[in-house]
Amino acid sequence: MAIRNIVKEGDPVLTKVCRPVEKFDEKLAVLLDDMIETLKEADGCGLAAPQVGILRRICIVDVGEGVIELINPVVVEKHGRQEELEGCLSCPGDWGITRRPQRVTVQAQDRQGNTFTVSGEDLKARALCHEIDHLDGILFRSHVIQYVKDVE
Repeated sequence: MAIRNIVKEGDPVLTKVCRPVEKFDEKLAVLLDDMIETLKEADGCGLAAPQVGILRRICIVDVGEGVIELINPVVVEKHGRQEELEGCLSCPGDWGITRRPQRVTVQAQDRQGNTFTVSGEDLKARALCHEIDHLDGILFRSHVIQYVKDVE
């Protein structure tokens, strides 16, 4: 496993729509393992493939319940609304209150290509939405309703 460089805002890869994953092979497994290591090193709660320069529909989320690997994810249900603090590993030092669904259900594939669903509320819902947005070239700023300074 290797720690990959996290792409920062301003790099055009962050504004591109990612292509679906079609091959579930060793190369995909290596990328997922590297993304997990990179996320742990960065101390974040989610990471999308474009953030490491790969334009594929792959992201991971870990909000303290263990890593969830999402390949070709699609939000299939949204409920409620929350307004909470959010940041992004690709926008270091920038924070804002975002408006996101309170609860979401996502359908995705695992590293073997098996389809599954995962649901989340609160932070988990925000993280799922945030990372899936990256796969469509959307940064969290498009959901910010109020910027916040000096977050530690």
